Amino acid sequence: MTYSTSPPDGGLVLAAESGALADIENAINSVFDPISEGFSDIVFGKITVFGVTFPWIVAWLVIAAAVFTVVFGFVQFRAFKLSIDLVRGKYTDPKEPGEINHFQALASALSGTVGLGNIAGVGVAVTIGGAGATFWMIVCGLLGMATKFVECTLGVKYREIAADGTVSGGPMHYLRKGIPERIPGAFGAVLGKVLAVLAAVMILFFAIAGGNMFQANQTFAQLRDVTGGDTGWLGSDGAALVFGILLAVIIGAVIIGGIKSIGAVTSRLVPAMAVIYVTACLIVIGVNIDSVPTAVGEIVSGAFTPEAGFGGMIGVLIVGFQRAAFSNEAGLGSAPIAHSAVRTKHPATEGLVALLEPFIDTVIVCTMTALTIVIAKTQFWVDAQQQVLAGGETPDGVTVTSESFATVLPWFPYVLTLAVAMFAISTIITWGYYGQRAWLFLFGKGKTSERIYNVVFCLFTVVGSVLTLGSVLNFADAVLFALALFNIIGLYIMVPVVKRELASYREKLRTGEVRKFEKV
Repeated sequence: MTYSTSPPDGGLVLAAESGALADIENAINSVFDPISEGFSDIVFGKITVFGVTFPWIVAWLVIAAAVFTVVFGFVQFRAFKLSIDLVRGKYTDPKEPGEINHFQALASALSGTVGLGNIAGVGVAVTIGGAGATFWMIVCGLLGMATKFVECTLGVKYREIAADGTVSGGPMHYLRKGIPERIPGAFGAVLGKVLAVLAAVMILFFAIAGGNMFQANQTFAQLRDVTGGDTGWLGSDGAALVFGILLAVIIGAVIIGGIKSIGAVTSRLVPAMAVIYVTACLIVIGVNIDSVPTAVGEIVSGAFTPEAGFGGMIGVLIVGFQRAAFSNEAGLGSAPIAHSAVRTKHPATEGLVALLEPFIDTVIVCTMTALTIVIAKTQFWVDAQQQVLAGGETPDGVTVTSESFATVLPWFPYVLTLAVAMFAISTIITWGYYGQRAWLFLFGKGKTSERIYNVVFCLFTVVGSVLTLGSVLNFADAVLFALALFNIIGLYIMVPVVKRELASYREKLRTGEVRKFEKV
């Protein structure tokens, strides 16, 4: 996932406007600033443990992940092979209800999480927390796999399938229907409806602001930077407008086709962008292969005996956990929207597929970024660490990674720019769908309602390309993470439902009721 400001990823630089556009932006931000600051202070409020201060929402997410890991008997490890088999289509009956296969559902969800958080966020993590933060990012990613399993199983369990075969799922559905099942009576019904509406509002707001506007803005900023700021006769504002319109046309063409179209695109885009980025990391690592043992040693030793000044072991642990939690979205309730569209009649199957998401996002992609930075050990990174230790500002995380790429070839940062652009576009596509599901839940289903949303979403793609609206984006980040509070409460309440679904599916596997199919 990508973010707008320092709470999640730190140091990200937004495109700046001038003239009339700057005046418009300043006017909007001046109105939104107090709202944004107040709400962000609550959601990203700090608590102190053993002298280390960190956002309470991180503890909320990590504790839930640890609880679900224990309750489900370390399902992320015991069922890992089965998860891979499900993604490959070995147990997928193409005639089962749903719109997309397991691989497409996984790719669609991953396209919403794999982004600048894996690049900029990791750069910040290993600058603030040192190499040891990488170890704790991996641990958090492994724990988060259990949370994904729980929420995505519920997403399929309580999804709604329309007469035309289209699927609606996500926290707004399993909170509304699942909580009253577990808490009978008026209280359960009211609680479920209130949490469902709040979830839909939060998802819709972030989809338009953080999942759309910010991605468009960052993509243009990266392209402008790589061209040296030369925007020709159009000027910066004109070039941003043209770029925004072209991007909106591309995004609109995909999201209008629904989850089937999104799944078809992301199932190709996500592997492509992952291969490009991971290959680039591997090249940097390969060139510095002699440094690998030392780097791995630094990552492990730094996790338990960090250098003085990084806040001790607890400080490094918190930095790693924070960046991982902000990257893989485990517990936020967004991913179940995509996973709910899968073709299956066994909810637990998609929960098992979904647990691979934090593994790919955090354990693989984030670790590759961290290893690249630690191995390259650029002077920029070393100086940045000293700057942080001295109480200075944290540098742009993208720059930390880019400098590491440049140790191989001067033009290698262009590869990073391509990856950033692909990550941002895939995020817009997926969050366009998430927002659409939330919109239809709030304002009613129908072609007209769907068309209105698509137009609104694409218009904000253009707006995001020319305006940064920093305070609006700060508020969007806080809104999304506030969703984790309500979502995880619902997950705790519905744990017995997930346990029954998992036991039922395992029994069907044991008795042969679920049979193997050829790869879909």
